[in-house]
Amino acid sequence: MSDRQSLRQGFRVALAPTPEQRRRLGRHAGLSRVVENFCLERVKAALDQREAEKSYGVADKDLAPVPWSAPALERAWRAAHPDRYPWFLDEGLSSRVPKEACRVRAAGFKNFFDSRNGKRKGKKAGFPDWRKRKHGSRFRYDADRARPESDRLVRLPGIGKVRALEGMSWLTGRIADGRARLLGATVKEVAGRWWVSFQLEIDRSDIGRRRTVASDAPACGIDVGVKRFATIVDDDGTVTEIYAPKPLKTALRKLRKANKALSRKAHGSSNRAEAVKRLGKVHLEIASQRGDFLHKTTTRLARTKRAIAVETLNVAGMVKNRRRDQRPRVRGVLPPPRVQERLVRLERVGGRPLVPVVAPVWRLRCGQHRSDAHRPRMDMWLRARA
Repeated sequence: MSDRQSLRQGFRVALAPTPEQRRRLGRHAGLSRVVENFCLERVKAALDQREAEKSYGVADKDLAPVPWSAPALERAWRAAHPDRYPWFLDEGLSSRVPKEACRVRAAGFKNFFDSRNGKRKGKKAGFPDWRKRKHGSRFRYDADRARPESDRLVRLPGIGKVRALEGMSWLTGRIADGRARLLGATVKEVAGRWWVSFQLEIDRSDIGRRRTVASDAPACGIDVGVKRFATIVDDDGTVTEIYAPKPLKTALRKLRKANKALSRKAHGSSNRAEAVKRLGKVHLEIASQRGDFLHKTTTRLARTKRAIAVETLNVAGMVKNRRRDQRPRVRGVLPPPRVQERLVRLERVGGRPLVPVVAPVWRLRCGQHRSDAHRPRMDMWLRARA
C-alpha cells in the first residue's frame, strides 16, 4: 500500500512587476470585475424577465431560463463581448480571466442557494452584489496557465514573465519531479503590492516523515484569551503562557499620522492616491506581523505536541457587547478562530488530532470552573490520548 500523502495547499509569492506589467495586471483585474458584473447583470435581467412572463400568465416550464451555471455565463460573455466590450480583444487580454470570473460568479450563486437551503454551514451567504474597484484588484487563472517559469520568474498569460521577490525552488523542484500539480492561480493587489497564490495538489509524504511527532510527546490544551494570547497546559502539568506582540498598538502612532495625511489630500488627486498607498502599507505591516506570529506559534505547537485541544472563544460576540470594558483590548488581539483554522490545516498535514473544546481549557484543567459537571472533561481528554 502506498504511503503517499496528497493534499491541497497554497503557495504565495510576492511579485516585482515592471511599470508596464503593473498596468497590464491592473487591466486584467478590471476585466475580471467587468465580467463578474456582466454575469450578475445577465442573471438579474433573466429574473426580471421571468417575473414579467409570470404576470402575462406564462407557464413555469416555458419561462426564460436563468444562466446560473458557469458554462451558461461563459457562453453569454462570448456572445456579448465583441459588441459591448471591443477593448477586450484590442488590448490582447487573456481569455482565461473571463472564464474564471464566470466560475466565481456561479460559485457565489451556488453558495447563496446552498446557504438558504441549509446545505452550507457557517454564516448565511447573501445574494452576490456588484463588484466595485474599492473591493480590491484580483483575478484568477485556471489549471497551470500561470506557472513558475524558473526559481525567480512567474509566467502570467497576457502579461508575460514577471520577476518574483522570493525564490520558488521548493515549488519548482516538486513540479518538475511530479510531486506537485498546479490547480489554479490567483493574482491579487494588496497595499500597492502584487502577489500570486498558486493552488496545488501536492505529495507531502517526505515532509510528513521528517516532521513526525514522537509518540512520547506531550498532549496539550490551549486556552485562548484576551490579556494573554494563549495558555498552554500539557498533560504532565506544565503550563506555558504566550503573549501576543500587539502590532496594532505599536503602530497606532504611525496609523494616526498616515490617516491625517490622507484626510488633507483632495479627492481624486494623485497625492491622495499616494497617501492611500502609504496608509495601506502600514496596515499590511500590521497584518504581516500578526500572520508571522500566528504561523510560528501554531507551527511550533504542531511539531512538538502529540494532540491538541483548543478552546473556542466567541470574540465576535465580545466585540458586539458594549458593556464590556475590554472591548478595545479585544480588537487588538488575533481572533482565536484564526488560531483554530491554522491548527486545522496543520492537523491535515501532520496528522495531530485537534479537538475543539467549548469550555475554557485552563479552568477545566485547574478545576476552577463553577460547574462540576464540566470539570473533568479536559482530564478525560488527556488521559484518553496518553
